[in-house]
Amino acid sequence: MLANPKVTDDSHHLDVSRSDKPEEACGVFGIYCPEGEVAKLAYFGLYALQHRGQESAGIATFDGDRVHSHKDMGLVSQVFKESVLHDELIGHIAVGHNRYSTTGSSHKVNAQPAIVDTRLGKLALAHNGNLVNTVELREHLVDRGCDFLTTTDSEMIALAIADEVDSGKDWLEAAISAFQMCSGAYSLVIGTPIGLMGVRDPNGVRPLVIGQLEGNPVRYVLASETCGLDIIGAEYVREVEPGELVWITESGLVSFHWSPKSEKKLCIFEMIYFSRPDSVTNDETLYTYRMRIGKQLAKESFVDADLVMGVPDSGIPAAIGFSQASGIPYAEGLIKNRYVGRTFIQPTQTMRESGIRMKLNPLKDVLKGKRVIIVDDSIVRGTTSRKIVKALRDAGATEVHMRISSPPVTHPCFYGIDTDNQNQLIAATKSVQAIAEQIGVDSLAYLSQQGMLEATGEDINHFCSACFNGDYPIPIPESVKRSKLILEEVTA
Repeated sequence: MLANPKVTDDSHHLDVSRSDKPEEACGVFGIYCPEGEVAKLAYFGLYALQHRGQESAGIATFDGDRVHSHKDMGLVSQVFKESVLHDELIGHIAVGHNRYSTTGSSHKVNAQPAIVDTRLGKLALAHNGNLVNTVELREHLVDRGCDFLTTTDSEMIALAIADEVDSGKDWLEAAISAFQMCSGAYSLVIGTPIGLMGVRDPNGVRPLVIGQLEGNPVRYVLASETCGLDIIGAEYVREVEPGELVWITESGLVSFHWSPKSEKKLCIFEMIYFSRPDSVTNDETLYTYRMRIGKQLAKESFVDADLVMGVPDSGIPAAIGFSQASGIPYAEGLIKNRYVGRTFIQPTQTMRESGIRMKLNPLKDVLKGKRVIIVDDSIVRGTTSRKIVKALRDAGATEVHMRISSPPVTHPCFYGIDTDNQNQLIAATKSVQAIAEQIGVDSLAYLSQQGMLEATGEDINHFCSACFNGDYPIPIPESVKRSKLILEEVTA
């Protein structure tokens, strides 16, 4: 969501707050409803999308020409109170956002929706993704006399639309002109005084779906995932297509395919990990897909053992699939404390050494004397995996075999996912055997790229899997590449 390379200082966080997974994207939500409490509906939509970002949350509503907004750092349940939703955030259009900063700093000023002024009134924009041409876009906006309040690329998109509006264009013309200046990943929900937009970049890297509420036919909902529709009782209509803009006004919903070069490249990690398992893609829940890749993983890398277990919660569907395909019983071996978030209180040295038990605690009577297969969806750095393996051995497991339901993560993401620089990705610099030795397992195997993609049931070319193979569907400027890729690869 931000324009500047990220400098992370985790010295004030527990070690376990940096998991072995890519960190979340962001969640966007929008609703057009001539009657009803749009702010409260937006609140619950964001509540369902909380997994996509936990750093800040915000809602903006439109009541005619007036805009009301409330945003702050923290979880949705911490940021909003009943009185704010009922008394302050009034109107018939709402735009909401859960944020996880993919680059740059995490401060209230960068919380979304981004709100800017235009000659036609204010607009509020919520963004999931990352632009890769921020240097050029910022220079263009500076030349046009735009003022910046934040460090986000999301604000740049909003300012680009505003500048086009101020040059004389209407909302739709201005938006399409601005999108043609943007390169990268962006799923957007944009509120204006007269209507609500939903937009995906020409590759559809990040998801966005359309729903409809019962009653008045002009009661539409936009959300990053279908779970954001389910919670408010909206019926899933379809996904916003890559390179499409949907425009919702009192006249209904109209669609514009603004990009002639659309080619679907949905982030495959949305399928494997990011999206909630109860969200629907390709007419099935992602839970079903994740079970299927677990079955494929068992076919590719069977090992004899006494039980199969998953790393809670994201590794569980694949572990169940692995169990079903292998015939090895499934059991829970780790219990997750689901109420642990980030803490700024320094743990004692003893607690720091035990580390992972703040979040995960092993079941000794289940594990003692057992040969264990533990299934997870990814390994990024290897630090948490090593702690989990040690905890299982300390609990009495005689063998620990790790199976990963995705290929090795060897390349960073530039499209809205917070992955480390390439030299910090363990699979970019070590062989599978070397990783196995470092995390302390008896064996380690990853799912093949072919197995991962074929299990989707779609055309395998419809997915971005750059984090596994370095094949970036949207060109990355050389200067941006150098910020994350190992130098030898960039200059080769």
